[in-house]
Amino acid sequence: MRLTAREALALRMISLLLRPHPDARPGTVAEVVEWFGAMQAQDLSSGLWSLGARLSARTLVDVQAALERREALRTWPMRGTVHLVPARDARWMLELTGVRALPSAASRRAALGLDPADADRAVEVLGGALAGGGRLTRSQCLAELDAAGIGTDGQRGYHLLWYASVRGVTCLAPNVGTEQTFALLDEWAPDPLRPERDEALAILTRRYVRSHGPVTAREFAGWTGLTLTDARRGFAAAGDTLATVQVDGEEMLVDAALLDAPRMPVDDVLALPGFDEYLLGYKDRSLMLDPAHRAAVIPGNNGVFQPTIVQGGRVVGTWRRTIGKSRVTISVTPLAALDRPRTEQALARYAEFLGLPYRVDWAR
Repeated sequence: MRLTAREALALRMISLLLRPHPDARPGTVAEVVEWFGAMQAQDLSSGLWSLGARLSARTLVDVQAALERREALRTWPMRGTVHLVPARDARWMLELTGVRALPSAASRRAALGLDPADADRAVEVLGGALAGGGRLTRSQCLAELDAAGIGTDGQRGYHLLWYASVRGVTCLAPNVGTEQTFALLDEWAPDPLRPERDEALAILTRRYVRSHGPVTAREFAGWTGLTLTDARRGFAAAGDTLATVQVDGEEMLVDAALLDAPRMPVDDVLALPGFDEYLLGYKDRSLMLDPAHRAAVIPGNNGVFQPTIVQGGRVVGTWRRTIGKSRVTISVTPLAALDRPRTEQALARYAEFLGLPYRVDWAR
C-alpha cells in the first residue's frame, strides 16, 4: 500500500492513541502503557500528562492512584532514560535494552571518581536497605550510601541510583511529594514475564510499531538503543501482525489493523507535554515538526523538549504552565497559524486533568 506523507501522519496519530483506534481503546493506565511498551517519563509531570492526554476521563489524582496500584512503574529500560513500563515487563526490557547503557557507564564512573567495586557495593547497600517492602526517598537512599562510606557528592549519587536500577535491583516508585522514591524491583513487580530473547524482541517490536507506526527499522533502533541488526531481527520476528507500506517511496511498517482504517481528515488540536512519544518516539520528526520550528521546541538542541500545541498533526505552537495554589496559568507561543478557540479548549482539558481553574496568556 502506498501512502502520502499526510496519510502516514494520520495513521501515526491513531497509533499514538491521539485519535480513536478502530480495534483498540485502552482505558486504563496499565493498558495505555502496555500499548506503547514504554513511554518517556524522565520528567514525571510530562509523563503523567502523556497518560492523561490519552485517558480523557482521568485526572492527575486518578493516574497517580493507578501508579500506586503498580499498573506501571518507572525505570531506565532504554537509552539511559526513564520510561514508564508495564511492571511485569520491566525486567526483561532491562535485560534486552537497558543493559546496553552499561558499557559506556565505565567511563562515566571513572570521570566521577568511582570504580566498579563502588558501584557494586552501592547495589548491595540499596538492596539491603529496601528489602522487606521498604520504600525510600532519593535523599534517604543517598544517606544509606553515604553511611556505608560510598560518596554521593556531585553526580555520583545519581549515577549509583541509575546503576542499581539498570542492574534490575531497584526501580522508581511513585513520588512522595516532589521527591523520587525507590523500591526493590523484585518486590514492586514480583511476577515478571520471562520471554526468550527473540520473543522479547518480537514483543517490543510489535508494541513499538502499533503505537508509533508507520516506522522504519532505523526508528525502532533509535528508540530502543538496539543495533540496526537487532531491530531488523525484531521486525522479522513480529510476523504478520505488521504490514508494509510505502511512504513517499520509503518502506515502513504499520500495525496491520490500520490498513483499512478510514482516511479521516486530521484536524485535531492537542496540547501535549514536551517529552511525549509524539516527538520523542522518533528520530525523524519531519512529518510532525517543521525544521524551522525545531529551535523553538528544543531550545539549544539540548534534549529538553517544550510542551507543544499540535494542530492537524503538526506542531504549531509551544506552551508553558505555572501552577499556583488556586489556578494554573498557561502561556502559549504560536509558531504558525493556529485555531485559538480550539487551542484553549485543548488547554482546558489539561487544567481539568490538574483539577484547577486556568487562564491562558498569548505571547505577542
